[in-house]
Amino acid sequence: MSLKNKNIENNLIRAVAYMSISAFCFALMNITVRYLDHLPTFELVFFRALGSVVLAILFLKQQKIPLIGNNPKILIFRGIVGVSSMALFFKAVQLMPLASAVSLRYLSPFFAAGIAILVLGEKMKKIQWLFFLSAFLGVVLLKGFDTRISFLGLICILSSAFISGIVYVTLRKIGNSEHPIVVVNYFVSTALIVGLFFSFFNWQQPIGIQWLYLLLMGVWGFIAQIFMTKAFAEAEANIVSPLKYTEVIFTLLAGFIFFGEQQSWIALLAMFIISLSLFANVWVKTKK
Repeated sequence: MSLKNKNIENNLIRAVAYMSISAFCFALMNITVRYLDHLPTFELVFFRALGSVVLAILFLKQQKIPLIGNNPKILIFRGIVGVSSMALFFKAVQLMPLASAVSLRYLSPFFAAGIAILVLGEKMKKIQWLFFLSAFLGVVLLKGFDTRISFLGLICILSSAFISGIVYVTLRKIGNSEHPIVVVNYFVSTALIVGLFFSFFNWQQPIGIQWLYLLLMGVWGFIAQIFMTKAFAEAEANIVSPLKYTEVIFTLLAGFIFFGEQQSWIALLAMFIISLSLFANVWVKTKK
């Protein structure tokens, strides 16, 4: 094996490890959001960002890393689209079962692949479009046979997925030119400002242990964002992004164990079709 191929293989291994850790931490955050789904959406956005901002700034100050970064314009853009996707996802969680929301959000790898073709010049094989169509078949099955998924919820989650695709491609564009914590800090700082602004008009006071859960959202999200950013710096967007789907497995189990969310066989089949389409996309993309 040539040195170049070995480096590519090592990068891919690191990307898989980073994304697996990220997916698990995002699942923990999803559980917390579901538990607190009675709170206003932007209040959740605010607290999701609060803990992360504190941790990010402390880290950057300790390591003497400049907060502003090398590419402030693209970092600000990443922050804005990231907050938009997160707010739409939190709203969707309030409107449908947790596992369904997470499953549908992870159509984003296909959106990312399409956007990456236009923006980054990455290539997509013809058979990958078949996987794209099969994934949307899963969406049709999930929406058509799960009456708990409202039309508004579906619009919110598909919009979140599309915007997440933009986020993934933006992270790939940034690559290794920025420290991962700088990228995360831009995102959570934007979320903090936006969440605080909109929460001002619709604040609901948390009670008791809810304060702890709200702060933990920021911790889980901070860790997840770091490893997701590192993963996208190691490999192409349309290879790395489908690996986030492992989050659905964690979330599906958590929804059943902690919230008693039942899933029909058709809903599970739909999630399986989406999952299989995503992993098939990865396999075809990496096949020589």
